[in-house]
Amino acid sequence: MRIAFLGLGKMGRAVARHLLNAGHELTVWNRTSQNAEQLKTLGAKAAETPSEAVAQSEVVFTMVMDDAALEAIVFDAGLIKAMQPQSIHASLSTISVKLSNRLTEAHRAAGTHFAAAPVFGRPNVAEDGRLWTVTAGEAQVVEKIRPLLETFSRGITVVSEKPSAAHALKLGGNFLITGMIASLSEGLVYAEALGVEPRVFLETINSALFQSPFYQAYGKIMLDPPEHPGGTIALGEKDIRLFREAAKSADVKTELADLFGANFQKAIEVGMKDEDWAAGYYRLAQSMTHSVA
Repeated sequence: MRIAFLGLGKMGRAVARHLLNAGHELTVWNRTSQNAEQLKTLGAKAAETPSEAVAQSEVVFTMVMDDAALEAIVFDAGLIKAMQPQSIHASLSTISVKLSNRLTEAHRAAGTHFAAAPVFGRPNVAEDGRLWTVTAGEAQVVEKIRPLLETFSRGITVVSEKPSAAHALKLGGNFLITGMIASLSEGLVYAEALGVEPRVFLETINSALFQSPFYQAYGKIMLDPPEHPGGTIALGEKDIRLFREAAKSADVKTELADLFGANFQKAIEVGMKDEDWAAGYYRLAQSMTHSVA
């Protein structure tokens, strides 16, 4: 297929590479043009603007940081107007339910299609082509993009024909990841304070209780922070905020998410915005305990 890919951060570059390796004709665009250089050497074309990138494409993937970045591309830069009639825009980003609904309506009015396809997994998982993709949209649209999603996914969940349902599911999943990180943080701080080595605590509770590769992986990140964060405190704050907004729109109370949101704000206020999501939350829990002591 003729595909446009907009947004070439760590995740985007990895996903775009899988599409290229599958033999698709790929045109890429990124706000910082040097991120496209590696993909050009693999056969991708680089466009100067989002509109140029999508002009001849059957499917347009976007994978950007947040609502504001996607709105700038879709509305301010005229992506929808430049798309071919009946072509498809699939958003791989974690965005708000509100924006997902707005994009669905805007594409419908323009004679194009919108699908949600947010992914679970860090950049290393994307590199291995083992993301889990959650997709939603009109049945024929999902059917057309599914082979593309399979090039970088170990599994795919089709939620419904309403795109925002997939984005709602993704936000709910990220809330649970944050819940795991928060409980692990408090548990590790507790263990250390009572003379239990944190690594022994982590290994024991995971072996005895959860037997979860997620607990193992995130625990390792927390105890051995990576040099380059896979996800940042800023991203964690954004996802929890969007989760709370979506819940509020349905009159759902979110006491835990409210607490997580407040802690993310504390972390940002003390300069931890760009630290790893998991390792930073753990360090915040440590500092809060020490300050109380």
